Amino acid sequence: MNNFKLLSVIFFLILSSVIISCGDKKKDAPPVGAQMQQQVITADALIVATRPLSSDIEIPGTILANETTEIHPEVSGRVVQLNVREGTFVSKGALLAKLYDGDLQAQLRKLDVQLQIAEQTEKRQAELIKIQGISQQEYDLSLLGVSNLKADIDILKEAVRKTEIRAPFSGKLGLKNISDGAYVTSATIITTISQVSQLKIQFNVPEKYGSQLRTGQNINFTVDGSNKNYTANIIAAEVKMDENTRSLAIRGIVKNSDAALIPGVFAKVKIVLGQNENAIMVPTIVVQPLGRKKLVYLYRGGKSMPTDITTGIRDSSSVQVLTGLSVGDTVITTGLLFLRPGADIKLKKVSNP
Repeated sequence: MNNFKLLSVIFFLILSSVIISCGDKKKDAPPVGAQMQQQVITADALIVATRPLSSDIEIPGTILANETTEIHPEVSGRVVQLNVREGTFVSKGALLAKLYDGDLQAQLRKLDVQLQIAEQTEKRQAELIKIQGISQQEYDLSLLGVSNLKADIDILKEAVRKTEIRAPFSGKLGLKNISDGAYVTSATIITTISQVSQLKIQFNVPEKYGSQLRTGQNINFTVDGSNKNYTANIIAAEVKMDENTRSLAIRGIVKNSDAALIPGVFAKVKIVLGQNENAIMVPTIVVQPLGRKKLVYLYRGGKSMPTDITTGIRDSSSVQVLTGLSVGDTVITTGLLFLRPGADIKLKKVSNP
């Protein structure tokens, strides 16, 4: 039993010595940060230079006919003549449909006869009033009757005109929606007509770009199904921003004519907002966000030095630097996760555009 106690005491003393020894080693070991500071980071770098930069945006748009409208009758009635040939071009004023007007024509003939008699009566009474054969009041009533009949005839002629549906402008007809003999009302769409000899394009730009577009400015666009680039000229903008999308509607006249350009086609609009011949561009990956700031690391005297920058336009791989960099600065492009202010840097590769 005494031997067991002696062995336990010896084991406890040995274990305590090991623990104390390990603690001393931990105290003597340098911190991890100190070890990293003693290391030299190998990295690549880029010499800052300038290059031309186009500021442009790409937004969706829609091709529109210069003029387009639905063809509705002004009055209700039965169609007795239909001249709508789908997909054909018609001139302004061409008769597209005719409604039944037999009752109106009968009333018109009746009024014509009444007018002839009233005019003859007015002429006789005009001669009688010269010799004071009738009173002035009688003659005035006769003249009033003639005027009333003429007004009634004009009303009937206008009613007859409304039974004729004509093309409001020259254009291409769409599909017809009725057949001969159909009864139509003012809500009936007979067909559509579009002026496709001249096309327009409409698109919406974000409000921050609205002030940069002006009347007369050229824009380029493409459409699906064609590899051509088309051009349009801005003619007008909406008078106010859309409150829901915070965008401004822009409309332009298309300068090209092509079978691929059909009203309603989706278009990709590219607008060049400006050109900078001496833009400083750096790879997007070297820009590190720090709160609300952005910084890049420069190579100076073998050390990494952070500098605050402000950025501008981006493209697929680069970003424009507006302030914080000068031509000739050396920007570190690799090993960014290990960089700290004042870290020792050894450059492996330096790119010079």
